This record gives sequence, structure tokens and C-alpha cells, in this order.
Amino acid sequence: MLIQKVLNNNVVQATNENGEEMVVMGRGIGFQKGTGDAIDSSKINKTFVLKADDAMFDDIYQQLTTEEIDTVFAIVKLAEDRLEQEFQSHVYITLGDHLRFALERHRNNLPLTNPLAWEVRRVYKAEYKVGLEALDLVEEKTGIRLEESEASSIALHLINAQKEGQMIEQTMRMLKIVQDILHILRLHYGVNFDEDSISYQRFVTHLQYFSQRVTNKLQQGSNDSFLYEQVKKTYPKAFACSDKIKQYIETTYDFPVGREEQVYLTIHIQRLATTK
Repeated sequence: MLIQKVLNNNVVQATNENGEEMVVMGRGIGFQKGTGDAIDSSKINKTFVLKADDAMFDDIYQQLTTEEIDTVFAIVKLAEDRLEQEFQSHVYITLGDHLRFALERHRNNLPLTNPLAWEVRRVYKAEYKVGLEALDLVEEKTGIRLEESEASSIALHLINAQKEGQMIEQTMRMLKIVQDILHILRLHYGVNFDEDSISYQRFVTHLQYFSQRVTNKLQQGSNDSFLYEQVKKTYPKAFACSDKIKQYIETTYDFPVGREEQVYLTIHIQRLATTK
């Protein structure tokens, strides 16, 4: 494996034996190295192949300082450890580009508020927590403390780069679906639920998968009339809430909510309502 370009002491671009362009990471892997030099394989701790849609990598990383490059890779490593998740290679591009502009806006006193900050903090708590830790990393490596809303922006990049993640537009649509359903729930019961409770987190997780199915037009399950009628009879208030959610989804997203889907919604709502 030969070096094409040294990005900093710990990150290089290289070409492997198959002629594929790669990014190779490892402590000191680029130290006193140049184009055409062989890579010390004992120093490699991570690699990824640059795909066709990663073409912007070179352009973006030419504009990043060594400290900023270190910060991007440190944030991704932190996220992989905390979330036990593997990320698509484009996270280095989107996160690097975002960090560059976030730092530039801060230096120019032009902060931007993420309109999805509240939703991300509520729905994607684990990723948001990583985003908060990432702000500490940014400050440690660049000396700049970014605004807290940047934690949500970083979290969004992580969400979209997960191996089973969606594109940013789909994620934003899914967030809106989840938030609207939670709003329907609060209005229906007239109370604020404990967002840290296990029941609430289970319900939100269910809504995440439900919103993904709605967004991708993927219907699930059967139309079991017996279970449907039993749930309708046993949990009338929770069922009435699920019926409002059903009407909202079908009217807004033209997605037919099946009986099994409504049964699961009702059961989650009932569990949440009885533990509030």
C-alpha cells in the first residue's frame, strides 16, 4: 500500500494493491512520509475505501487544518465506541465539511441555530449525548467552544452515516413524524410524559421504526381481526389515540396503517399511559 497524500501525521490517502483509493489511519502513520512511500502496516488501525460518491473528500480535507482533521476522526472514533456502530465513509466528508463551516461561523460571530435541535435531543438521545461529548473534543483540539445546538447537528451527521441510516431528507421527515405523533399523544392525554422512563423510550424507539416504514412506504404485518378487536375493547382510550395517529399518517403521508400496526401502537400507548 503506497501513500498518495499525507493529510497529517495520523491520516494519509493511499492506493492499495488493487488500485483502489483509500484513507488509512494510525498513530504516526504519516510522520516524515511522502507520496510514493510504503505504509507501515503495523501502524494501521483503520482503513476505508473512497467510493465514487466520496469524491469531495480531497477538496474538503485540503481546507482543514491538522487539528480539525484530528477532531473529525476523533469524533467518529468516539461515536463508534459509544454507539457500538459502524459508520459509512461519507461521515468523514459531511462531518468534516460541517465542522469547517461551524468553526468559521464561530470565528465570524455568525452562529446558526439548528431547527431540529430539540427533536434530535428528544428522539436520538444516545447520538445527542455523543454530540455533546464531541463539543468537548472540538474545544480540546481547536480551542473553540461551539454552541450547544451544534451537538444536534453532529448527531444528525452520525445518524445519517449509520450503516442502516437514511438520507438527511428522510431523517428530517422521520423526525417530524415522530414529533407529530408525540404531540398527538400529549394532546390526547393532556399530560407531559416522563421522557426518561423506559416505557417512553420504548415507545419512541417503536415510532422511529414506524416512521421509517412510513417514509419508505413499507407496510408490515397482518390484519388480525381478533387481536384488533380485543385491543380496541380492552384499551379504548389508548386505541382512540392510535386512531388519531392512524388518521394523521394516512391523511398526511398517504400511507395505510394496517390493523397490526395499530395494535402495536395501542399497546405501546397503553403501557406508557399506565406508567406515567
